[in-house]
Amino acid sequence: MIKVYQYSKCSTCRKALKFLDEHAVEYTPVDIVEKPPTQKELASMLKFQGDSIRSMFNTSGQVYREMNLKNKIGNMKKTEAIRLLSKNGKLIKRPFLLTEKNGFIGFNKDEWKLLT
Repeated sequence: MIKVYQYSKCSTCRKALKFLDEHAVEYTPVDIVEKPPTQKELASMLKFQGDSIRSMFNTSGQVYREMNLKNKIGNMKKTEAIRLLSKNGKLIKRPFLLTEKNGFIGFNKDEWKLLT
């Protein structure tokens, strides 16, 4: 079973879940705010993202702006970024879907077709 970290108020997350439903992909939705991905899951996702820390962050989010992360993220160590993300799901770009073979952040139909 696939875990999809999502936020119910996020329209992109709703589109992604609808896509999975339409393609009969079994998944378990997990509220990313209430239960963010673990540090281990985030480290795995980072590898799928080509070690791009910035791609993991919800750069348009309020918490990101409040913490002024735009100016800090470039100097952040991977372990520091992963620890921060694991403590605050609103900082993570969503939806967040991790399998053994793939890691998807955000919703891109062409990428997500690999799940069908």
